[in-house]
Amino acid sequence: MTGPDALFAPGFRETPYWWEAAPPAPAAAPLPDIAEVLIVGGGIAGLSAALELGRQGVKALVIDRETIGWGASSRNGGALSGAGSLGKVRADLAEAFGKQLVAEMVEEGEAAYEEFAALIARENLVCDFVRSGRFVGAHAPKAMEGLKRRAEMLNAATGAEEAFVVPRAAVAEEIATQKYHGGMVMLRAGGLHPAKYVRSLAEAAARYGATLVSGVALQSYARQPDGSFVAATDKGRIAAKHLVLATNGYTGAATPWFRRRLIPVASYMIATEELGEDRVRRALPKLRVYGDTKKILYYFRPSPDHRRILFGGRASFVQTDPRRAAATLHRFLVDLIPDLAGVRITHGWKGNVAFAFDMMPHVGIQDGVHYALACNGSGVVGMTHFGRVVARQILGGSNRVSAFARLNFPTRPLYTGHPWFMPLVGTAYQLRDRLDGWRVTKGGV
Repeated sequence: MTGPDALFAPGFRETPYWWEAAPPAPAAAPLPDIAEVLIVGGGIAGLSAALELGRQGVKALVIDRETIGWGASSRNGGALSGAGSLGKVRADLAEAFGKQLVAEMVEEGEAAYEEFAALIARENLVCDFVRSGRFVGAHAPKAMEGLKRRAEMLNAATGAEEAFVVPRAAVAEEIATQKYHGGMVMLRAGGLHPAKYVRSLAEAAARYGATLVSGVALQSYARQPDGSFVAATDKGRIAAKHLVLATNGYTGAATPWFRRRLIPVASYMIATEELGEDRVRRALPKLRVYGDTKKILYYFRPSPDHRRILFGGRASFVQTDPRRAAATLHRFLVDLIPDLAGVRITHGWKGNVAFAFDMMPHVGIQDGVHYALACNGSGVVGMTHFGRVVARQILGGSNRVSAFARLNFPTRPLYTGHPWFMPLVGTAYQLRDRLDGWRVTKGGV
């Protein structure tokens, strides 16, 4: 076959590669009308909160309008890092939030990674977890200065060399490309199989007494005089002492205050056909997880069995179908790693991530509602951590308030949750990357 369709392998699917091994399954438990804690959102944050509550003897009810784990929790790239998962470690953070608070956020992020690894071991979560490290490529020479500062910030927080800069001459030791002008490696980072992880997390939450019910949509809620809540769903009413919102990129009209503070953005991924481990290692010699510094960033990695490459990015700043986005991502991949020219793709999919206007994750309490929202594209470790933070808020007695709970949760005038401005942002980002010298070769295979 020739032409645009040549890049698609026979049987190409517009569903996540991850679902081949761990498809989201319906949770068909009866919907109770009373709950100690009602958690809206059956992704990583909601399940993590339910698990932590259950360990302390509090049984939560988790509802989701889709199947449990259906959203970005089982669609993401499965890349993990410490502070890199809890907001963008940027040079301007100290100016924006103050040096002390930023230091606390970085320290909390690094500790969250180790707590995450301990959770996997303690609960025996089957999810292909590996400590591989993460390489971040510098898309332009000036980006190296930012990476140097990020490495210094991370190392200062841990008191050890957890991150180091890679000069341009050594980039080939990390990735088979001429596109990056150097990079940074974070050692406290790794990868897992996200669909297996969210499935195992759900099973663990259920073991501790959580009730999981899929196919239930929140329609509205009201706070009662005693501080409890009554939630109206399309399957009936639920009275709950506590209410938790963990809907992230799928936050709907039932929670307008939160929706006004979240920017849902579609992120797209592809999976190549099986290449064999030798060819994958030629492209990605150290089998890490990968990202870069562009405004329109790439994120990619080997599959857990090291036989494929999974590649993601913002293929479009308007909603488009996964097949069209897959063709764009394939072009990006081959432009970055020319050795992959001619490789076909078997899967292309998308999922919504949620950004905050300050590009930081947010956890806290608003008018009695506990929330963990805004993964900003890096949610596996972060949302697991913030789910625990929410649980500890409800349980009380936490020795330390999360540094992220002290952040204001900003919005913008007239914004209602519909990101009409994203095409404009995308155009500006493309221009910025081009001004920095980044070019993508047109055409495909």
